[in-house]
Amino acid sequence: MEVAEKTINLDNPSYYNNRELSWLNFNYRVLEEALDDRNALLERLKFMAIFSSNLDEFFMVRVAGLLDQVKAGYNRPENKAGLTPMEQLNEISKVCHKLLSEQDDTYLELLTPLLTKEHISIVSIEEITKTDLEFLEQQFNEHIFPVLTPMAVDAYRPFPMLLNKSLNLAITIKDKHSNTMEAERLAIVQVPSVINRYLELPNQNEVRSFVLLEQVISHFIHKLFVGFQVMSVTVFRITRNADLTIHEDGAEDLLQEIEEELKKRKRGAAVRLEVQDQVYDQQVIDYLIEELEINKKDVYFVKAPLDLTFLFDFYKTIKSTHEHLTDSSYIPQPPQDLRGDKELFEAILEEDLLLHHPYESFEPVVDFVSKAADDPDVLAIKQTLYRVSGNSPIIKSLERAAENGKQVTVLVELKARFDEKNNVQWAKELEKAGCHVIYGITHLKTHSKITLIVRRKKNQIERFVHLGAGNYNDATARTYTDLGLLTANEEIGIDATNFFNYLSGYMDKPDYHHLVMSPFDIREKFVQLIDEEIAYHKQFGNGHIMAKMNSLSDKDLIRKLYEASNAGVKIDLIVRGICCLRPGITNVSENIRVRSIVGSFLEHTRIYYFHQNGEQKVYSSSADMMTRNMEKRIEILFPILKEHLKQRILEWIYLMLADNVKAREQASDGKYYYVERQEDEKEIDSQLELCELARKVEKVNDTTQNQKGKFDILSYFPFKQISKIYDKSK
Repeated sequence: MEVAEKTINLDNPSYYNNRELSWLNFNYRVLEEALDDRNALLERLKFMAIFSSNLDEFFMVRVAGLLDQVKAGYNRPENKAGLTPMEQLNEISKVCHKLLSEQDDTYLELLTPLLTKEHISIVSIEEITKTDLEFLEQQFNEHIFPVLTPMAVDAYRPFPMLLNKSLNLAITIKDKHSNTMEAERLAIVQVPSVINRYLELPNQNEVRSFVLLEQVISHFIHKLFVGFQVMSVTVFRITRNADLTIHEDGAEDLLQEIEEELKKRKRGAAVRLEVQDQVYDQQVIDYLIEELEINKKDVYFVKAPLDLTFLFDFYKTIKSTHEHLTDSSYIPQPPQDLRGDKELFEAILEEDLLLHHPYESFEPVVDFVSKAADDPDVLAIKQTLYRVSGNSPIIKSLERAAENGKQVTVLVELKARFDEKNNVQWAKELEKAGCHVIYGITHLKTHSKITLIVRRKKNQIERFVHLGAGNYNDATARTYTDLGLLTANEEIGIDATNFFNYLSGYMDKPDYHHLVMSPFDIREKFVQLIDEEIAYHKQFGNGHIMAKMNSLSDKDLIRKLYEASNAGVKIDLIVRGICCLRPGITNVSENIRVRSIVGSFLEHTRIYYFHQNGEQKVYSSSADMMTRNMEKRIEILFPILKEHLKQRILEWIYLMLADNVKAREQASDGKYYYVERQEDEKEIDSQLELCELARKVEKVNDTTQNQKGKFDILSYFPFKQISKIYDKSK
């Protein structure tokens, strides 16, 4: 084995997946959920919307960044899979054209007929009755026509600046009264986003029928061009570069700098042109390609409606009458550690509390800040905010705390992508309420999730800390899986104090008792833990690493995992999205398994486990094993110190490793395949089972008075594969 380790070149590009292509592979797994007939019909439509939304962001950020590199003449290959920016763009284009073709087939050939069977249809305006057409004309005249603005394109009126992701019509017209062979003229009409994307026709025989807004406008567009003949209507959509260029070094006020950059986002360079495939004018397309300075390979002709994100709203519209077509809503349970009448802060003083969202309610986190705001003994609240909900109860509590005279310090990350505008507004609002608002550190995003509450009780200072993997967002906490820890551990409290002082003042990076902070330190800690696992395995032969994260792309850590695999350490990775590591390669990664779980909840929990010859070190973090998290962000890695909480987390992981419904495993060629289920094995959908587990624990706790650590997952899941994994992993 030692000889093999010395002769294997771990920099070989064939051992790595390209980051961008790996992400597209993940988005295909999202599309597969729309294909999966085990999902309710409306849930499948929602997955179509998620797929479309994901792809928008991918083009706005990742493709835009590669195009910028090409324009700048940068042609060096990236350091893992060895593709140059241009090679990546070519591969992305090939994959995306295939993906959109499959999206078309899924929407038109599979889901649309299924909707029709349920007496729901999005129909073409060409197919409707004369009565329905008269209804739509009335709607157009009264509600749509007054909002539309035709924009002529000629020598005096240049091509307009069209908004990012807006839906538009390119109309060619001719003067009806002219006898000359004049050329056609061009005008642009933007489909207004302030009007619902679909219009429902009057109900007939319990059938719900809809016509898309762009079709209604196209049909009656002649009313905007009186005296002219409409020759063609082309429906198109532009995606623009939406990445902000923030000049932090020269900025006197970062908030003002970001506000200015947000205005530019709408005018970024075009990176994708989507065209409705059924009817279009090729001359118009050629003109748009030239005007937008876009490559032909970045033009996508789409048969399904453009911008399927409208299906998010459509889901809600149809749910009102067809609730049986949705999955039953899961109600988050009271957390296992908080059942009973115990007051929150007293419960934390007694024992560390583990929260598992959305299986368990996010309310304790909201209450944590709310109670502190009103507690007369609380002196200070300090918190980092990366993304929060639109009507955040946590923001309201922080404002109330400041009004109550408490010292409130909030780090609002203004550079949280696509939340910049919201966070600028929150920062202003918090400042008005009297909170001390800081924006982080130059060139680094503060992505850590931490809250510190300082209380004086009986002349003693008490520190309460919440540490999390996810955002302080009560809305997404209902659909994102995340982990949170509430603790009054004295050393963690001191670490939290030093962390906030480091962010808000001038001091060297602190030495921490338990917390590990990036940039760089988290990577060093992971390397140390992997090296220790290798050493333990060489001595005892029981090395085992398990890690669950959103993405894995850091080459240094991938190389280190390859080293551990070569040393014989068993490695189980649950990576939802990007995974640049390739498992199962002889003498490189043959001891590594990689699986991805895509289900009703967005898998967002980050867990890192190292067997350590039975010592079993367990960590959670705001950070993935990505280079940006290791080098360009303020992140926190924190340990789970209590044995019964470690055990509970391990039970979650074992269950996910037994998933044979929503789990896919990556093969050595980088492709993903559904986990095969043996005939005698029960179907295990880990998300559904964790929902049931949360309900089951509540019933058990009702009769056992919440005996911590007494609930055994093996008694709840008497399945062969759970037992096998459990036995192998101990």
